Amino acid sequence: MSYVFTPPPTVALPIRGSSELFPVRRVYCVGRNYAEHAIEMGHDPDKEPPFFFQKNPDNIVLDGKFPYPAMTKDVHYEIELIVAIGKGGENIPVEQALDHVYGYGVALDMTRRDLQGEAKKMGRPWEVGKAFEESAPSSEIVPAAAIGHPAEGAIWLKVNGELKQKGDLNQLIWKVPETIAYLSGLFRLAPGDIIMTGTPAGVGSTKKGDVLEGHVEGVGDLKVEVV
Repeated sequence: MSYVFTPPPTVALPIRGSSELFPVRRVYCVGRNYAEHAIEMGHDPDKEPPFFFQKNPDNIVLDGKFPYPAMTKDVHYEIELIVAIGKGGENIPVEQALDHVYGYGVALDMTRRDLQGEAKKMGRPWEVGKAFEESAPSSEIVPAAAIGHPAEGAIWLKVNGELKQKGDLNQLIWKVPETIAYLSGLFRLAPGDIIMTGTPAGVGSTKKGDVLEGHVEGVGDLKVEVV
């Protein structure tokens, strides 16, 4: 079989302690999944059905650089735990959800907040604000076999050494098993899917030259320079 042009390479994340790579199929993002972040964005933090948007696999970058994007004057950082799916399924029961997790990582959901805000006002999708090039700087994947399934622990982000975001994984409104179960009722999950689980309060603007340092306790670290 031949193609009219060379297909792009498969996007894949390194795996800690392994020479193998984790190939990425889809990137699901959970919106407003920490109560204080929901409040700072002007929304009710009461537990409502979760909602999702998607980034593209080729939005993932691993070189520690985030090129400031076009058509925006207000790019925000959002530190997140990512969940890497190793076994697919539909309508996965909550009590079986963690059996489908291969591992965990750390990522930034970089957001063109001004463009997202305009889309919200017009009732339009968020992709223009969320799914742009290099908008998902990510860390390696750490297998759950090595660290278990973190349900609590600090998650934070520093900008130029100053703490900006701080929370705990136990503050997730929709916990990881619940998120997987609900998402699998909407989509057929498959190995290679990644779920970005939401960000704690403290999001804010960034600019060229900033150094973003993120951490999820028990999982790992991520350092990114805005260029």
